[in-house]
Amino acid sequence: MSTPSTPPPPPNQPPAGGYGAPPPPNQPPAGGYGAPPPPNQPPAGGYGAPPPPNQPPQGGYGAPPPPNQPPPGGYGAPPPVPPMPPTVPQQPPAAAPGQPSYGYPPQAPAGYGYPQQQPAGFPTTPHQAVGQGGAGGGDKRTQLMIVGAALLAMVLIIGGGFLYVSDQGGGGGTQPTANGGPSGSPGSDKGPAPSGGTEKVPANTKSRTLVNVPSPAPDDVVSVDGSWLTDTTYVKSDLAKVVGYNLVDGGKKWEIPLPAQVCGATKHVSGNKTAILFQEGMANDSNKYPRCTQVGVIDLDAGKLVWSGTAKSQTNGDKPVPFTEVTLSGQTVAAGGLGGGAAWNLADGKSLWTPKADADGCYDLGYAGGEALAVLRKCGRDPNQTLFAQSLDPATGAPKASYKLAPGIEWAGIISTKPLIVAANVGNTAKNATNVSDLFVIDDAGQLKSRIGLSSGNYGPDCPATEVEQCSGMVVGNGKVYLPTYEHQGAAGSIGRTNEIVSFDLETGKGTTDRADAGERYTMYPLRMDGSNIIAYKEPPYDGGGQIVSIDGKTMKQTVLMQNPSDKAVHSAETQFVVDHSEFRYHNGHLFIARTMVRKPYSSTSEPEHLFVSFIAN
Repeated sequence: MSTPSTPPPPPNQPPAGGYGAPPPPNQPPAGGYGAPPPPNQPPAGGYGAPPPPNQPPQGGYGAPPPPNQPPPGGYGAPPPVPPMPPTVPQQPPAAAPGQPSYGYPPQAPAGYGYPQQQPAGFPTTPHQAVGQGGAGGGDKRTQLMIVGAALLAMVLIIGGGFLYVSDQGGGGGTQPTANGGPSGSPGSDKGPAPSGGTEKVPANTKSRTLVNVPSPAPDDVVSVDGSWLTDTTYVKSDLAKVVGYNLVDGGKKWEIPLPAQVCGATKHVSGNKTAILFQEGMANDSNKYPRCTQVGVIDLDAGKLVWSGTAKSQTNGDKPVPFTEVTLSGQTVAAGGLGGGAAWNLADGKSLWTPKADADGCYDLGYAGGEALAVLRKCGRDPNQTLFAQSLDPATGAPKASYKLAPGIEWAGIISTKPLIVAANVGNTAKNATNVSDLFVIDDAGQLKSRIGLSSGNYGPDCPATEVEQCSGMVVGNGKVYLPTYEHQGAAGSIGRTNEIVSFDLETGKGTTDRADAGERYTMYPLRMDGSNIIAYKEPPYDGGGQIVSIDGKTMKQTVLMQNPSDKAVHSAETQFVVDHSEFRYHNGHLFIARTMVRKPYSSTSEPEHLFVSFIAN
């Protein structure tokens, strides 16, 4: 049996970086004593940082090609039979030409906003960072893995954007929501909906491309955060504008010009309105890093900016407060960040409330919306700070219930507001760069209902370092939280990766018997709830197309709603987006996959990059 040749390195690797890379966009240059850290920045990795997430060790005898990528021999070639694993203790394999060996720091200084953008074709997800957690690594090694993988995950932000989609619709009723839109729209070309849901099965589940919009190419990294899908329109943020596209042929329907670049957006929709953040002005020589101070509300039907405004700082004179996140719940828009928070009326922009400064040094880290409004509030002086998770009255900002998290938890995320569920990395025990070791389920009285432990490393959700409402890979429904398992090797002899979707009971905090298998060489991630069903995306292998499936919440039986083409050009366009760091919107036989960061490509010879790609099944 012949041995396979050394596989090529993953495509579109970033060139080596250099000293002097600028700080992240939308942020001022790094400050001095007392300046807050840039949000969503993990600590820098060092010696021993793992290779890019979702990639096996580079090169070396017997190393398989990257998961879900064609093996040596060209597109469509059958995978080689992998050799028997060595019986000697594992050693770092030899690096592929031009690549550092496993365990050495990457050539480019990974980080949001550095001159080297992660190319759009980088075929990875953070879920394949460093192998199954907990086995034989040791605490020190585990920490190195977490740091390095988190570092590289930040680089991937440039190639896409965070996606966590819940079943929270903001305004309730049948209003379109940013988690995929209203379900069950009438249509003669749709079959019955799977039991428990309202997303109907298209008459022909085999999809075709609707429209692929080229990515803009600014000189610096620029945010294009925000995607929304209604019954008639897909809405996407772009360079200093928001654009609506019709769902018939993907043509431009309307455009909202903005005075500056978008720097944040909520996934929630209420009354067909949603909220964004944009900068105080365009970058120029005198202000290269404009602050993110402007809050705006967009009417997704009319295609217009309804209102925009700022909030005055309580501690910094009349200067507007800079924000890092915005959300909405019902008729309340709330924006927050390290600089403070504020809330406005959705309809007219009237100021509703601002958090009050107090003697304990408390401040709001950020808000989460949807069916209810919640906040993470930090109190005390460093290093003796305490984090509180609170449900709020949206109209007044007054706490309705408050839960004190354990000492030592400095940052956390909110994955659901009703019920209130907080994700945290307790004692830095999270494995595999997920930044989630525990979920805390809190009842309406502010008491801990259950605690769900995820520190084994067998589960693959993802939460950023500091942002409150940007966790991905977890959806809540049926009294459970659904999440993917960590990617692992498939069947014996296979070079592909696979995983499952499993659940935990919110009342007991214990795992259930629920299990939905992605299938050989596919990996699967929950996007949102559809009634009692789970809408999930299946990331394709190198020779197949992605899928959208509906998973029955009672039986975990899967129904295919969309099967994407497997031809090379379409596959290349679909897989240039990293699952955990892109916006996925599915509704009524339409799928849109979009990025949230753009910049100029490294080379004119690289594959075309897209702001978003889309598919239609009918």
